[in-house]
Amino acid sequence: MKRRALLLGALLMPTAAHAQSQTTRKTPSKRQPARPAVKKPPPPPPPKEAKTQLVTFNAAPFPYRGLIPGTTKPFLDARDAQRRGHTTLRGDVFWEDATYSDRRSLLYLPPGFDPARPVLIVLYLHGQAATLERDVMVRQAVPRQVADSGQNIALVAPQLALDATDSSAGNFWRGGHFATYLDEAAERLMRLEGNRQSGRSFNLASVVIVAYSGGYLSAAYALERGGANHRIKGVILMDALYGDEDKFATWFAARRRQAFLLSAFTESTREENATLQELLAKKRIPFTKGLPRTLSPGTAAFVATGGLDMHGDFVTRAWQPDPLEKALAMIPGYGPVHAKKGA
Repeated sequence: MKRRALLLGALLMPTAAHAQSQTTRKTPSKRQPARPAVKKPPPPPPPKEAKTQLVTFNAAPFPYRGLIPGTTKPFLDARDAQRRGHTTLRGDVFWEDATYSDRRSLLYLPPGFDPARPVLIVLYLHGQAATLERDVMVRQAVPRQVADSGQNIALVAPQLALDATDSSAGNFWRGGHFATYLDEAAERLMRLEGNRQSGRSFNLASVVIVAYSGGYLSAAYALERGGANHRIKGVILMDALYGDEDKFATWFAARRRQAFLLSAFTESTREENATLQELLAKKRIPFTKGLPRTLSPGTAAFVATGGLDMHGDFVTRAWQPDPLEKALAMIPGYGPVHAKKGA
């Protein structure tokens, strides 16, 4: 293309003889001062669009072939010919091929995401009877709430038990596996973002765990034995404290100078939240009842929001519409960069 442009310029350029004859015919005149060229401002860069991907992970929570923690019982304790299945506490049997074989995770980068700015990874753990497409993306509107928060957030949401009433944590029960999952998530996010230089930002990014309903179990074990507590900046429980209160209390007691804890709840988990408050009080850790102004390190807050009827839509209508958006916007240090006055 460059060579073609040069050839075209040569064809349009007058020869030396022709140029000379033109010069001799010109009458002398006063040279007019050259007008300064007007520089047009460069066009604004196009807005960065959101990026979404469902990616198969090697370090996914499932399939899981180990034991149930604290027991000698294998997770897959049921058989039907060649099929293996898991028996839940309710007595239901879910089969591995249908329920515990989806290795995908949802990755999402909101419009305007900038890996050169401080990056926060939000790890979202969905509740029971959920799929990434139908529930996390559409019904709970998690990506939209992340985008509307205005924060520089990268969203990661693993598929847990697929569309089943089961809270099992799978490989997150294994010591150190949560850290392995985060390492893979950083690499996958780098590929989605499209710039190898962003890999460092994702590898060093702080992490906020958001657990809804049955996602509490994966969150509890990630905190207790996941091997990544040095990266966890906070935990947001969305009507999700159905047990393991001691794990959350122990984690916050050890990390409260670096992390926050927010638990919003209905009548469904009121007793468990009261238990967690008692555990924190015994450790002389202060907490507030009500929504704090910011989710800064050291903040522990409990927000009571209503009755059991709210649980199913809690992620989109807890203490206000789109409560996850509100909570994420309260985390300092990841908002948009504003130009200085007079700059």
